[in-house]
Amino acid sequence: MSARDVGAAAGGAAQFLTFLLGRDVFAMDIRTVREIIQVGPMTTVPLMPGFVRGVINLRGAVVPVIDLQARFGRPAASVGKKSCIVIFDAERDGERVELGLLVDAVSEVIEIAEAQIEPPPSFGSSVQRDFLRGMGKVGERFVVILEPDRALDLEDMARLCDDAQPALAA
Repeated sequence: MSARDVGAAAGGAAQFLTFLLGRDVFAMDIRTVREIIQVGPMTTVPLMPGFVRGVINLRGAVVPVIDLQARFGRPAASVGKKSCIVIFDAERDGERVELGLLVDAVSEVIEIAEAQIEPPPSFGSSVQRDFLRGMGKVGERFVVILEPDRALDLEDMARLCDDAQPALAA
């Protein structure tokens, strides 16, 4: 019996925070979410890839803000009335660090049984397949469940930052 079958047999369900990127609904495990804040002043950081919108001061801590639309290869998000920043924990070198995700709107917290989560599709998604935990079936629709430690892998983003810096002339 697989871990998925054991979770289904035990009625295993998890809670997910759902949010909008354009018209698409995404979700992430609520256990990784620390808080949701309004979009405020951000300080841009030179030589960062386009998906790093800047940093914010969160109670004295410097927190990078990732534009999730841009991270997924879409046009950069425009900040609207419902835009917000989801502060969540990511892992780097076994250490937890805070990151912010700029999203168009936060929707609700939903519960999805493990048996209702299908593997990510191998086609038709503008999001890299390894960024996804799966597709959660909610009623007659699917919710794209992110795997934030992969989608927002700090090592990968650091490599992209290094690649964005111009080579110094000798």
